[in-house]
Parts: sequence; C-alpha cells; structure tokens
Amino acid sequence: MESSSVDGPSTRKKVFMVIGINTAFSSRKRRDSVRETWMPQGSLHKLEEEKGIVVRFMIGHSVTANSILDRAVDSEDAQHHEFLRLEHVEGYHELSAITKIFFSTAVAKWDADFYIKMDDDVHVNLGQLAITLSRYRSKPRVYVGCMKSGPVLSQKNVKYHEPEYWKFGEEGNKYFRHATG
Repeated sequence: MESSSVDGPSTRKKVFMVIGINTAFSSRKRRDSVRETWMPQGSLHKLEEEKGIVVRFMIGHSVTANSILDRAVDSEDAQHHEFLRLEHVEGYHELSAITKIFFSTAVAKWDADFYIKMDDDVHVNLGQLAITLSRYRSKPRVYVGCMKSGPVLSQKNVKYHEPEYWKFGEEGNKYFRHATG
C-alpha cells in the first residue's frame, strides 16, 4: 500500500501518466468492475515499468482509526496492490479536498507528463487514452476534460440549482468558463 506521507528525501519517478481513480469504502463492486474491464490485472507493475502508466484507486481513511472500513481496504490492497491511501478523512462532502490531496500527493511522488483524476464509475480505453495524450506531450499546461459555462441556475426547482447563486451577481448571470467534474 502506498501512502501520501513522504519520509525523508526522495526522487520522483518519471512516468507518462498517473491515473487516480476516486473511490469510496462502499464501492467494492465498482472497483471490481474496473478491474474486470480496463485495469490490467497482475501486470500493473509491468505497465508502469514499460509504458510509464501508473493506475491507483485513491481513498483516504475512515473517521475511526483502523476501523473495519480501513481494514477492508487494506485487505483488498494486499490482494491487488493498487491503492494510494491519502492523508484524508473520507466523506462525500469532501470530494474537492480529496481531489486536491490526490494531485499534490501524485505530484510529490511521480514526475508525470499527465495527472488524471477519474471516478470509479468511469471506464476508459487505456490504450486510446495513451494515444490521445501522447499527442499533447510537447504542449505545456494542457487541460483535457469537462468545461462548464452558461447561466447560473437560481431557481430551487431545477436540476443543478446553485444554492449560492447570489455569489455570481444578479439573477441571470453566467458562470465564467471553468474546469469541472
């Protein structure tokens, strides 16, 4: 199991991409689906060494130290060796925090051309992803993902209602273009 804590001086390993798959304690079936579809089994180390592609499920810890939830993930990791445990207490309302912790941990651990965050309900064609990203290797500061813009939804009865719509000015204002997801 890998941890986000860094002990002493270390050198970052140069890799092509680091993929962090956000997961939850209750998402074992989703992780199994990823394993059964696109995550190479038994050859993650080989994928890292030969292709420079690092794939890890990222998850923090439960509120209670060494809880049954933590032990279940530890057991799963002992079997599969594919977790990056982050110094973070898990919770649905902490998704932004865990994403930030993942990126800072990944940057500290690996010197990658690309850092990728995805959820455990996303399935990718790893080969096609590698081909697509290889086209952008020479371009600095590339963002590939979901961009959001458009009206701020202030009405309470609509999907994606923005409870703090007032922060964006008067009713009818638009979001500035920004990365999301």
